[in-house]
Amino acid sequence: MQGDADIARTAALFADPARVRVLLALADGRALAASVLAAEARLSAQGVSAHLAKLRTAGLVVAEKSGRHRFYRLAGPDTAELLETLARYSPSRPVTSLREGTRAEALRTARTCYDHLAGRLGVAVTAALLARGALSGPADTRRRPGDRISAPLHEHPYALGPAATPVFGSLGVDLDVVAAGRRPLLRFCLDWSEQRHHLAGALGAAVATRFLDAGWVTRRTHAHRALRLTAEGAQALETHLGLAA
Repeated sequence: MQGDADIARTAALFADPARVRVLLALADGRALAASVLAAEARLSAQGVSAHLAKLRTAGLVVAEKSGRHRFYRLAGPDTAELLETLARYSPSRPVTSLREGTRAEALRTARTCYDHLAGRLGVAVTAALLARGALSGPADTRRRPGDRISAPLHEHPYALGPAATPVFGSLGVDLDVVAAGRRPLLRFCLDWSEQRHHLAGALGAAVATRFLDAGWVTRRTHAHRALRLTAEGAQALETHLGLAA
């Protein structure tokens, strides 16, 4: 027989700021070596190894071997969802430098939520896909009664629209290829900073990958999950989605 879930034990893992920095360094879906994690989380090699051991035991992080090297990543989207939810309910840390303020604003402007676009960019792209008929559903993407804050929508009102193939095709996303995978095609999340829905699932991941591969967005060096919209990206958004940057 099993008792109730030991929430306190899991919650204690998030009580250490250094350990949270390790998780946040992985929150964009990357698999990173311990040395890279140590640098991003501002930890020693011994410190990051100790934190990774605890996170692996808890099932929040998994390790992958590639040759002689071991890489670490979040165990899955549920872990990223948990981080986003905690961020929504957590107070903002005092900004003590211009760099910190820039980082906070950058995360809200455009970021990755696990492997798809989030922030103002993510919700704007989703709204534009609805307006262009690539997706069908309510035009108002704001939080609905019952939507959990900063979480995937287990039930959503969206579907592929009549213009899905040409619109996604113009972006360089092949719907048939994406739909052939095992991952659910359409998923949506409630964005924690914007309180609006953004596209997730296999299609959301394909769109984010296309944006990165085309150079329409790049990763910011001072905020690992934050993205910067390039001049080419701004032009692509206007051309393909009618969005003015």
